[in-house]
Amino acid sequence: MKKIVFMGTPDFAVPVLQQIIKDGYDVIAVVTQPDRPKGRKKVLTPPPVKVEAEKHQIPVYQPEKIKETAEYEKITALKPDLIVTAAFGQILPKPLLDAPEYGCINVHASLLPKLRGGAPIHYSIIQGHEKTGVTIMYMVEKLDAGDMLTHVEVKIEENDHVGTLHDKLSAAGSHLLSETLPQLFDKSIVAVGQNHEEATFASNIKREQEKIVWNKSGEEIYNHIRGLHPWPVAYTTMEGQVMKVWWGVKVEAAKEEVPGTIIGIEEDGFIVKTGNNTGIKITDLQLAGKKRMTGTQYLNGAGASLSTGTKLGD
Repeated sequence: MKKIVFMGTPDFAVPVLQQIIKDGYDVIAVVTQPDRPKGRKKVLTPPPVKVEAEKHQIPVYQPEKIKETAEYEKITALKPDLIVTAAFGQILPKPLLDAPEYGCINVHASLLPKLRGGAPIHYSIIQGHEKTGVTIMYMVEKLDAGDMLTHVEVKIEENDHVGTLHDKLSAAGSHLLSETLPQLFDKSIVAVGQNHEEATFASNIKREQEKIVWNKSGEEIYNHIRGLHPWPVAYTTMEGQVMKVWWGVKVEAAKEEVPGTIIGIEEDGFIVKTGNNTGIKITDLQLAGKKRMTGTQYLNGAGASLSTGTKLGD
């Protein structure tokens, strides 16, 4: 039985680990990020992969920096046949990459060489892609640049957001890995190099990227909102206060107003002018210091006095 070390951290990686276990491989260890404080109360919380590993009594390692010799030598000492990573969050050092007989492979949520990096799901929606997918490739010391083993395409639907696409890609990745591992172990698979000139990057989302730019087209803003839902969530400002925009829908808005202006108020939300004739009706929002609410709840409460002509954004 082949011995596998699995490395992963967030929810995306859990179905991948589950599939490896289901397929009967010997998962001799799981490596994940350290427990982190979460929520307003800063409760120390284990990564989802750690929780799953402990259900199966699999030893868990949580190095702060896997590149440190003392940390990666704990893994090489286990003599794994293969290391599988999925959203682990750290680049592996060369001694670790070279240790397993069958190398180190990564389950990455994009069609490489497009969208290398930590937020490929977000960017695939924000950039308006019609499809994305999962690529399994050999790991190298450079970010997501290794030779590719297999891939699968996943269509991005008009109403998909990061949450729904995340789940589709996680399931697709686990199934793809299940199909790939037998071919890898019997050495019947041929790796293909990436065209590095076509590479694009999806670095982790920064706070300033979450802000809605109202003079963009309605289509771009809609993609921005759903490309940040349900995390980290897009935002704008209203009367100097931050307002998270959890969801909005595209509507016709052919009025000649300054982008960011509220041009209509309906029962379930209010319509904001964009840079073209496609407006955004905000239907799910959260004011600073308040709970998340539907557009209807807002308009029946704190937003009862809201009027057209109000300007959002700076």
